[in-house]
Amino acid sequence: MLRRMFFPILMGVVGCAVLVSLGIWQVNRMHWKAGVLAEIEARIHDAPVVLPATPDPEADKYLPVIVTGRFTREFVEVLHGIKGGSPGVRIIEVFETTDGRRILVDRGFVAEEMRPLPRVRGLPSVTGNLHWPQDATASTPPPDAKTGLWFARDVPAMAAKLNTEATFIVAREPTGDGITPVPVDTSTIPNDHWGYAITWFSLALVWAVMTGFLLWRIRQRTA
Repeated sequence: MLRRMFFPILMGVVGCAVLVSLGIWQVNRMHWKAGVLAEIEARIHDAPVVLPATPDPEADKYLPVIVTGRFTREFVEVLHGIKGGSPGVRIIEVFETTDGRRILVDRGFVAEEMRPLPRVRGLPSVTGNLHWPQDATASTPPPDAKTGLWFARDVPAMAAKLNTEATFIVAREPTGDGITPVPVDTSTIPNDHWGYAITWFSLALVWAVMTGFLLWRIRQRTA
């Protein structure tokens, strides 16, 4: 009987070990991600500094900065909606700094009914966070040729369209014209590892129960 039960026991132990190890790995990833999110959250709200001469998309991501200059009234609109509110657009506008740099500023949200209203030049300074959002996916359509409406923030493409450097600031304070800022936060960065861990641990439990049932059947047949 032991010879017949050896292989099921081996498979049960190995299977449970693999599934439990995957669950533990997900728990470790959960704690790691929580630490990363805490670092990002702390950095987002730091005191703003002068815009670096050559911002690095990795090293300077989320860096709080302040720039002075003027909005040029060159902009694109990105389809956007706020939960519980009306649909509208995000205004991505060219900002010319006092030293002549042309950069992109995500000024924030404008409701659909407010889009036709005229806008002036906005405030002469912007406080926000450097960001290089990767909203576009393979299924994201290109900007609408008729309306000019964009469906995702694509920094390189927008920089090429508006003739700016690929430096993108998301305003965290109002920039004027009644535009509501949509600051950078960590709500869009998922930390779903606990759910994955529960899945692996549940599978390990199921595997153990099935192994126990198989061993019981083998014992009954032998008896």
